[in-house]
Amino acid sequence: MTEASVREFKMPDVGEGLTEAEILKWYVQPGDTVTDGQVVCEVETAKAAVELPIPYDGVVRELHFPEGTTVDVGTSIIAVAVGDGAAAEPVREAEAPAAPEAEAAPEAEAAPEGRQPVLVGYGVATSSTRRRPRKGTQAPAQAAPPAAAAIQAEMNGHGPTAPVTRERPLAKPPVRKLAKDLGVDLATVTPTGPDGIITREDVHAAVTAAQAPEPSAAPAAQAPAPAPAAPSSAPVSYDTARETRVPVKGVRKATAAAMVGSAFTAPHVTEFVTVDVTRTMKLVEELKQDKEFAGLRVNPLLLIAKALLVAIRRNPDINASWDEAAQEIVVKHYVNLGIAAATPRGLIVPNIKDAHAKTLPQLAESLGELVSTAREGKTSPAAMQGGTVTITNVGVFGVDTGTPILNPGESAILAVGAIKLQPWVHKGKVKPRQVTTLALSFDHRLVDGELGSKVLADVAAILEQPKRLLTWA
Repeated sequence: MTEASVREFKMPDVGEGLTEAEILKWYVQPGDTVTDGQVVCEVETAKAAVELPIPYDGVVRELHFPEGTTVDVGTSIIAVAVGDGAAAEPVREAEAPAAPEAEAAPEAEAAPEGRQPVLVGYGVATSSTRRRPRKGTQAPAQAAPPAAAAIQAEMNGHGPTAPVTRERPLAKPPVRKLAKDLGVDLATVTPTGPDGIITREDVHAAVTAAQAPEPSAAPAAQAPAPAPAAPSSAPVSYDTARETRVPVKGVRKATAAAMVGSAFTAPHVTEFVTVDVTRTMKLVEELKQDKEFAGLRVNPLLLIAKALLVAIRRNPDINASWDEAAQEIVVKHYVNLGIAAATPRGLIVPNIKDAHAKTLPQLAESLGELVSTAREGKTSPAAMQGGTVTITNVGVFGVDTGTPILNPGESAILAVGAIKLQPWVHKGKVKPRQVTTLALSFDHRLVDGELGSKVLADVAAILEQPKRLLTWA
């Protein structure tokens, strides 16, 4: 039997420019057999928790870092033996590390120098990161189980049945999970994403076209078995005699840095308006009974989001960003609508891609998926990239309003206060009406008072008379 080669799986850039990630949970141990696409660990970046799939078949030889270790992007985190004899080859001793030349991953030989594979997302990313010294002593890895050699030989075509080679569909882990939950074979889905990547919308379109059953349908055969639930990744706090100290890390650390940077870079202006939303609240109740919204969550945020999208269509210059390096204002012809969400890891702002092009039922579906994914702590870094404008609903906490800070790279954020029954002059008489206060913060470098006021006034007018969703759309 020929000698197996060892491939080093490096920490990928899972967040478009992030430099490090913390290993939250290992789902495999030395000696385990892994297959292409199998999730081997969960990591947390400054943006979200992400599951990492291995890109090849083989047997785990060594885990280079224990759980809880923060690792630089580009650093090898796991060694996998591939090829003939992978299971039978003895595990390398921890006290006898390979020479630097031997640590280079085989895939690096096929790529230009200084570039590394990117597993979450596709293509390659440039990196000059060098391997960080190991922390602590790794326990010697256990030998592979006896059956692993036969399994590995069969995977490589030397067993009783050679595998059928076919191109693996391109899709990110959250999309693969969605397809698995809906019983969709990704090989049958037509991709519409960049570079042939299958999106969440593509999976839903496949379900609709095939008139698939509810998500309780049998999972796709090729999807990996669900990994065990990871433990909470909240920072470990500790008590002194009179204080509790909580380390600032992960999402909370990134949020703090982003908010400080935004507050002291973009000159903020915030305007307020109090509006009677009684008719909007009645429309919400009517839509809940509409068969077009069956199974969808309908709430005031849905109509507020639609109102903001219509206001942006009427005032497109609000949907822009400031390019400091080029000294240009970049007006976006699409709206990636961010929704601020409180999660156990801190505040995150995932966004609905191309929200401007969605119908009201489609927008309701996207909002429901965004909220449920955020609550589960499974929001992907890609879902938080590329936002153009944001809504933060402080009203769910009973707060009347606030002065929201812009998301970096965006020019406007709308805060929605609590909707309360208040005395209001309606048709010349004081009556109890459903009232809320809206606050719009904007970047005064590219949004002047007139433009900001028009956008806020349009949102208020639509919520006061929601029939304008038809006449202004």
